[in-house]
Amino acid sequence: MHQHYLLGIDGGGTHCRARLTTFHGELLAECQRGSANVFSDFSGATAVLTDLIDQAFSLAGLGAQAREQTTTVAGLAGANVASVARALAAWRSPETGFHCCTDVEIACMGAHQGAPGAVLIVGTGSQGAAWNGETFTLLGGWGFALSDHGSGAELGRRALRYALLAHEAIVPPTPLTRQLMAEFNHCPETLLLWTRQATPADWARFAPWVFAAATDNDAAGVTLIGDTAHDITLLTDKLRQLSHGNIALMGGIAAPILSWLPEARRAEIVPPQGDALSGALLLARQYAGVTAG
Repeated sequence: MHQHYLLGIDGGGTHCRARLTTFHGELLAECQRGSANVFSDFSGATAVLTDLIDQAFSLAGLGAQAREQTTTVAGLAGANVASVARALAAWRSPETGFHCCTDVEIACMGAHQGAPGAVLIVGTGSQGAAWNGETFTLLGGWGFALSDHGSGAELGRRALRYALLAHEAIVPPTPLTRQLMAEFNHCPETLLLWTRQATPADWARFAPWVFAAATDNDAAGVTLIGDTAHDITLLTDKLRQLSHGNIALMGGIAAPILSWLPEARRAEIVPPQGDALSGALLLARQYAGVTAG
């Protein structure tokens, strides 16, 4: 007998969402919690996931028996790291219906509703995936220190570095650089101390400021958004080579960056047909032995 329920989880660097449905797609519950990056904070992320799963079943009014009849797919930021994947497998080992993958894989499935194609997530972090109908090829996703090109966190870091240059009169100041330094009382040491504990989500908090400044033709904002657009173009170039399908952009940076990309690249990008949670549910149906659609 097939399980009666499907649970999809999308765990990103800023927030984690869950959607619980029946096999026939009837929505039973949807809820959200905080960051669930299993690489940067495994114990914190798994605690968030546990709370989220409990909340989903509670909102649906379902008990322990329903959990035993559920296939879960959790797409998690940081799950592309092999050691993290092994730790996740051990974490939920008693549950045969629990499957983990990366958040970019479920995003790719959702964006193209299971058809071949590619996706680039540009949110707090960044990662790409190409799906050929059988396997995924992943691109990036190696953490804030080494990767995350075109992401909100990287944009925020570049913005604060630029603001510090302007504060020291190395480059001309702009309204954006003054606004950023004002957040730290125009004190480089305050900024330095903040960086010692700042998370990628903390850095990404400044990305909307940069987009707003660029829209107002602030010189620093225009330069910074141009750099982000260049990074995203570089990544989508590779994804275009890997995939025989369409390319979708997803994540918090996707909509505001689109108009800054080269015209030829904008013409190649399609809107996602579904979100990452719908992709997780598609994979859950496959794991449960039920044909999606």
